[in-house]
Amino acid sequence: MRANGGVGGAGSGRPATAVVAALMLCMALVALDSTIVATAVPQIVGDLGGFSVFSWLFSGYLLAVTVTLPVYGKLSDTLGRKPVLLFGIALFLVGSLLCAAAWNMAALIAFRIVQGLGGGALQSTVQTLAADLYPLKDRPRIQARMSGVWAASSVAGPVLGGLLAAYAHWRWIFLINLPLAALARWMVGRHLVEPVRSRGGRGPVDWAGALAVFACGGVLLFALVQGGVSWPWLSAPSLGLLAASAVLAAVVVRVERRAAEPVLPGWVWRRRTLAAVNLAMGVFGLLTVAPMVFMPTYAQAVLGLGPIGAGFVMSVMTLSWPLSAALSQHLYRRIGFRDTAVVGISLAAAILYAFTLLPHPARPWQPALVMLLLGGALGLFQLPLIIGVQSTVGWAERGTTTASVLFCRQVGQSVGAALLAAVANATLADRLAGVPGLPDGLDDVSKALDRPGLLPPAAADHLRAAVAAAVDHIFLGAAAACLVALLILLLLAPRTFPVLPEQREG
Repeated sequence: MRANGGVGGAGSGRPATAVVAALMLCMALVALDSTIVATAVPQIVGDLGGFSVFSWLFSGYLLAVTVTLPVYGKLSDTLGRKPVLLFGIALFLVGSLLCAAAWNMAALIAFRIVQGLGGGALQSTVQTLAADLYPLKDRPRIQARMSGVWAASSVAGPVLGGLLAAYAHWRWIFLINLPLAALARWMVGRHLVEPVRSRGGRGPVDWAGALAVFACGGVLLFALVQGGVSWPWLSAPSLGLLAASAVLAAVVVRVERRAAEPVLPGWVWRRRTLAAVNLAMGVFGLLTVAPMVFMPTYAQAVLGLGPIGAGFVMSVMTLSWPLSAALSQHLYRRIGFRDTAVVGISLAAAILYAFTLLPHPARPWQPALVMLLLGGALGLFQLPLIIGVQSTVGWAERGTTTASVLFCRQVGQSVGAALLAAVANATLADRLAGVPGLPDGLDDVSKALDRPGLLPPAAADHLRAAVAAAVDHIFLGAAAACLVALLILLLLAPRTFPVLPEQREG
């Protein structure tokens, strides 16, 4: 199997097993650190304090990953994948070591951001290398593996974090990264070989554009993460941050128009296929918030399951997602990338709507079946779009293209978390208004349901029904988002993606 794009194992024409293993390990590290801290928060807060700001252990990490994706994508096109990936692993390793040595919450948050700065390089470059290493006919296999590693690691993160915090120490959550990251860096350094490329064709690195993109993305995501949580959406801080992000967006446009090699080039949005995929993946990020964030709350609060049972209901999606992604090639070879994604998102809309028709209270197998089917539908949607859009560009544009898709997906998740949380809070406030002794906010609802014995039986039943209604509305919102993605594909995306001739070979 020839390595597409001129990378592979040392002295061979095919990807070395060690390279593929290193890429999967890098993907697992980024996914794990997105969720592993969640169940260790009580131990971390008990040791370091800082309860009022601990949410930035997650937000800071994800913000740093997201805003650096376009920068690393362009750098990998300019400097090569290997140096960017080695730098990202090293920075992630240093950030993990610093996190393990943190002396207070402020230091830990700062070091988590350092981790995220490295994680952005890992996530962007690994996905790009997956396209470089394999020709189009073999690409679904490696991308499905990456999707499976990401999904499994995301689900395993809270379990592993809880075990390490309970039976060792919370600092081991970060120390465990050190040997894994070191091994990945050694395997990449030894086995990943890229052709030597002439520097004559390269323009200067657009550091001004990188800084502008970083600042604009950081301010926008900060506004989305904190809005409705630390201050109301229509308050001066929210409006000020959103206005600042708009000003910085104008600065980005101005800087990038003047740059010889812009970090965020205009062709990312001028090309019909790429623009459609970016928009569709942004909506995809939004709708995935519903099952990934709110299903565990539904399983525990409404169905009365424990953390393990709730984790099972959630995790079945990770079984069908990579399987359908791997099998999607048999469909898109017949009907094309766009129409395969159309089938997937149409099925997802129907499945998300079907969740709202479940009886109350549902039996655990019923939402688990919904999640299993939803994973299959989303696998048909996401992977064909990523593979399809990567196949429309050459090596020199693939890093930027992949990073733009991932960036839009991450921004969509941030927007989705804000919008769907607002839907949940509005529903709860309406259903619980005027009922004495019951909370009216999502956080207070979770606390009340942790101790249902303190509520009268009728009040507890009313509270569960209100939570079920809120999650139903969230899933309806996600189904509506599916329809938006469907319209984007039908109206904007070409029915046949303009795959480059060399991508069809192999």
